[in-house]
Amino acid sequence: MVSSGVVEEFEIEVMRSLIDLEENQDLKKYMQNLSYVKAYRFRDSIVILMQRVGEVPYDIYQRISRYLSESLNAKVRVINGSSRDLKSIASQLLFPARILGINIVWLPDGTSFHILRIPKRDLKYLSLPLDAAEKILSMIAGSEVQIRGE
Repeated sequence: MVSSGVVEEFEIEVMRSLIDLEENQDLKKYMQNLSYVKAYRFRDSIVILMQRVGEVPYDIYQRISRYLSESLNAKVRVINGSSRDLKSIASQLLFPARILGINIVWLPDGTSFHILRIPKRDLKYLSLPLDAAEKILSMIAGSEVQIRGE
């Protein structure tokens, strides 16, 4: 899988940590309702998309993120990737910053990119560095994403 490029090397460590987390008695019943989709890494930030099968409270994602941050020695954010909608994923990734809107800019050559607008005062609340959030959202969306404070 790694040699074919479907899974990156760091994702194996992520999956091992998730398997270890299934042994945690507090989180075991919630981990059974989550399935791994994909992990994205930029420098020391990792975003893990998990698909929800059953009911999982929002604070469980935060507890899983804290555990994985310690075990992977990186800033980890676990988000619900059940909906591949850019606004839904971005709002979870950038929380507590609010999203005002998403614009699509079409270029003359037929390509496009997204501009994600957030209040300027919310820029200080981003849980990831701005460049890491832009890069990870770009990887998830499959096209360039820029974050702008208004």
